[in-house]
Amino acid sequence: MEFENIEYKVEDGIAFITVNRPTALNALNARTLQELCAAAWKAGQDATAGAVIVTGAGPKSFVAGADIKEMIDFTPMQMKKFCLDGQACLASLEEMDKPVVAAINGFCLGGGLELALSCDVRVASDKARMGVPEVSLGIIPGFGGTQRLPRLIGPGRAKEMVMSGDMFDAARALEWGLVNQVVPPEQLMDAAKAMARKFMKNGPVAVALGKASINNGLGMDLKRALYLEAELEATAFSTEDRKEGMGAFVEKRKPAFKGR
Repeated sequence: MEFENIEYKVEDGIAFITVNRPTALNALNARTLQELCAAAWKAGQDATAGAVIVTGAGPKSFVAGADIKEMIDFTPMQMKKFCLDGQACLASLEEMDKPVVAAINGFCLGGGLELALSCDVRVASDKARMGVPEVSLGIIPGFGGTQRLPRLIGPGRAKEMVMSGDMFDAARALEWGLVNQVVPPEQLMDAAKAMARKFMKNGPVAVALGKASINNGLGMDLKRALYLEAELEATAFSTEDRKEGMGAFVEKRKPAFKGR
C-alpha cells in the first residue's frame, strides 16, 4: 500500500510509524486508519526491525482524535464499521510480537489516546495533553478507550476521564499510570528509542511471549491466567534463545540471541 498520511522507516533496528497529517493535527480519517493498519502489518513482518515507535508528525500533536469532518455525516452503521475498523487496526499493534512504544509529542486526544493505549508503553513530552473528549460531541470513545483505559488505570479514573471529557497534562498522566515516562520535548525521541532498545537487548521470543501472557491473561480468571503463563514458559524453555541466555549467564558473557 502506498502511504499518503503515514511515514514508515527503519533506523538502527527500530521501525518508526509516524502519523503525518499535521495540518489536521494528525487526526485519524478512514484513509489514515487503513495506512496505519498496513504500516503495523509491515512493521510486524519486517525482519530488520526489533521494536516499533509510533508518533505524530510536527511539534503540536501525536494524534488529536478521529477526523470529525469525515464522521459528521456517517450513518449509525457507517460509524459502527469505522469503530470496528479502528479497533482492528489498533489491535494489530497491541498483539504484535514486537514491543511497541508510543512517543506522545503533543495533543493525544480521543482516537489518539486510544492509539497510544494500544502500544505497550508510552513516553510523553511534558507538553503533551491527553483526554477522551468524545462526550462533549455527544458520542463515546469507539476505538477501545472504554475498555483499555479501565484495565490500565482502574475503573474510577477511567470513568472520570470518559464522563468528563477533560483534557489533562502529562504530569497527571504519569501520576495515574497512563504513561511510563515524561521528558522535555527535545528528549522525547531519545527516550522512546532508549525504551525500545531496552526491550530489544533481550531474547525476542521471550519478550513476545511475556507480552502475550500479559495481554491474554488480563481477560482470564487468575487460575487460567497462571496456567497460560506456565504454558508460555514451557514454550520459552524449548527455544534456542533460552539455551543461549542461560548459557551466557553461567559463562558470564553477553548473550547473542537469534530469535528462535
